[in-house]
Amino acid sequence: MARKVYHVVPNGTNWQVKHNGQVLSNHILKSAAIEAGRQVAIANQPSQLVIHKADGTIETEYTYGNDPYPPVG
Repeated sequence: MARKVYHVVPNGTNWQVKHNGQVLSNHILKSAAIEAGRQVAIANQPSQLVIHKADGTIETEYTYGNDPYPPVG
């Protein structure tokens, strides 16, 4: 099964949780966006939560669900 990828991204002075380019939620605080992203990622495993910095670069990533190592393929 393909892993679903969710992103916490800056949107002006606010933060958004996105999946496949679709906005799932808007937040004033980054911490609130991270918590919302974590909840949706955990509920939809296997998934990954990618947290971006204010400049858009990747800050950190979290993986939820089965993550076999080494990867198949």
